[in-house]
Amino acid sequence: MMLRELHGVIQLAMGWEGIHLFQFTLRARRFGSLELAARSPDVALSELRLRQGARFRYEYDLNGPWQHEVRLESRHEADRGTIYPICLDGDGSCPPEDCGGVNGFLARREAWTMPEVSCDLMALADFVDQLALKRSTGGPIDAEEVDEIREALERLEVRHGWQGKPFSRKDVNERLSKTEYLNLMHQQW
Repeated sequence: MMLRELHGVIQLAMGWEGIHLFQFTLRARRFGSLELAARSPDVALSELRLRQGARFRYEYDLNGPWQHEVRLESRHEADRGTIYPICLDGDGSCPPEDCGGVNGFLARREAWTMPEVSCDLMALADFVDQLALKRSTGGPIDAEEVDEIREALERLEVRHGWQGKPFSRKDVNERLSKTEYLNLMHQQW
């Protein structure tokens, strides 16, 4: 696997689109996007002669930035019949692309606990109660109330997106098996 392919694999695992600059830093050498005056990422991992436990850095969206530590845990012979690469584990929510890096993602996650969210949820619950009452009594539904609820739902949907997409190893492996990472690895070079 080339570093460029590893970039695509990380992008796929994070649920990103590969629209920003990236670089790997190994032993004070940078490989990545041409715009960064980095070396070409068309280097096979085997050529880097990484030892077990070796670590290097992957950075993406350098305005954000997202920094990942990549570590070679162990080496294994490839199993015949197994499609590689393969994701063995993962957890948590993958932050949305262009959310402002770590600080922006954490701030947006905290926004879910803001009082405005409670107000929107209470308005939604009140509307459902009133809707049930109006249905049973045959009363009309006010178009203005429907518009207010639609706006509250849109705000809740936006805030929900700020939470990030829950990681799914199954989804990642399905996309890896379809070699979708190969499409992501070429977007910034």
